[in-house]
Amino acid sequence: MNTTPQTATADDDAVQMVSLYAKQKKIYARSVTGRFVNWRWGFVWLTQIIFYGLPWLMWGDRQAVLLDVMTRRFYIFGLVFHPQDFIYLTALLLVSAYALFLFTAVAGRLWCGYACPQTVYSEIFMWVERKIEGDRNARMKLDAGPMTANRLGRMTAKQLVWIAIGLWTGFTFVGYFTPIHTLAAEAMSLGFGPWETFWVLFYGFATYGNAGFMREQVCKYMCPYARFQSAMFDKDTLIITYDTARGEPRGSRSKKADPKALGLGECIDCNLCVQVCPTGIDIRKGLQYECIGCAACVDVCDDVMDKMKYPRGLVRYDTQNGLAQKLTQAQVMRRMFRPRVLIYSVILLLIVTGVAISIAMRSPFRADVVRDRGVMARQVDDGYLENVYRVQIMNATERTQSYTVSVSGLPGLKLSEPLAVTLAPVEARWVALALRVPPETAASTKPGAHEIHFQVDRVSAAGEAPASLSEKSTFVVPR
Repeated sequence: MNTTPQTATADDDAVQMVSLYAKQKKIYARSVTGRFVNWRWGFVWLTQIIFYGLPWLMWGDRQAVLLDVMTRRFYIFGLVFHPQDFIYLTALLLVSAYALFLFTAVAGRLWCGYACPQTVYSEIFMWVERKIEGDRNARMKLDAGPMTANRLGRMTAKQLVWIAIGLWTGFTFVGYFTPIHTLAAEAMSLGFGPWETFWVLFYGFATYGNAGFMREQVCKYMCPYARFQSAMFDKDTLIITYDTARGEPRGSRSKKADPKALGLGECIDCNLCVQVCPTGIDIRKGLQYECIGCAACVDVCDDVMDKMKYPRGLVRYDTQNGLAQKLTQAQVMRRMFRPRVLIYSVILLLIVTGVAISIAMRSPFRADVVRDRGVMARQVDDGYLENVYRVQIMNATERTQSYTVSVSGLPGLKLSEPLAVTLAPVEARWVALALRVPPETAASTKPGAHEIHFQVDRVSAAGEAPASLSEKSTFVVPR
């Protein structure tokens, strides 16, 4: 321990500011070509054609996919869902979760690397950036230089294109909830409502900020998947790996040099794998949670290996067991079919099958019966005992339908008057009706609530199969 007395000086009283947060170094990702880049751009095109094009697709005289929150009707091609069909949203979330578990157990962060909206829009925004400001070296030089007219013009053009993409994305997002043709007409006349304006700007700003500026910060710090992915990995999960045994010790050399004679591995330490990484990591340091599995480092390393006339695959998709045990590709693939993968697959298949069967067997209408508690059981004409009910019938088809209601459960139970209901396409309506039992049934029946059944039948038109629903309720006999 140092026990030497310290002499106080004027500098001891000086206030020193220490930042608790390190300044984030900007990542200048280098452009790269290769098979995995082609796959990634294939998913960019696929997802964006679906996202931007689907709201404009018509189904008959309406939008094919429309989540109409105002009327609480959700149209997905030929299907119409009501809030009571919330179970299907639950099933969709379960399918998404188990699919994510399955893909992660098999091949790591495939979703993140190829189809996640953050990855897709970052690719689009970086493409715009490269087209306007140039590739990595040109952008670094531009940012390090003075604010000239050239730099200001390029920066302004880039920001304007980014803002346009963000606003178009926000407009399309709102188009899933408000008919997009109506939304387009409102946009042309600058007649957006307050909520439409808010969501277009909010979603557009989120796209602009996340893909234009935050990029890898979203993947590294904001996305929870980066944190819990390790719980779904094991030593037989395909991940992007660096073959240390083959690449080390690394070092530069000429193309004609023999690496073995120089005591070197096949990695020439060019650092291109770091330069192309969108999150700025060095894959040679092993598996890291920041790796999104985009395989840009695989493409660029394969290109370097080709130029050096070395075998491809120094950086590749492999498993930890595959690297350690030097397994062949066929052996690695066979080991994928392990218990957790089979369990995820079976559960996913069962859920998808169950949902498909449920939708196929889904009734073309729904009915709910509520006993009117505001009206007590009462005696009416000729001594009949009457209870009053409210019945909601929902037409789940896009055709006008007619329905009849009948009851059973007590001797002589009948409707006070026949009930027939005609509903417009996807219309839902509450109707009031009264049930009566004759005096002899009321006198011979024990006081209290007695189970009865309402049957709602669809009046089938030509070419339609019969359909009916039965709902339970109670008939109250007073003391």
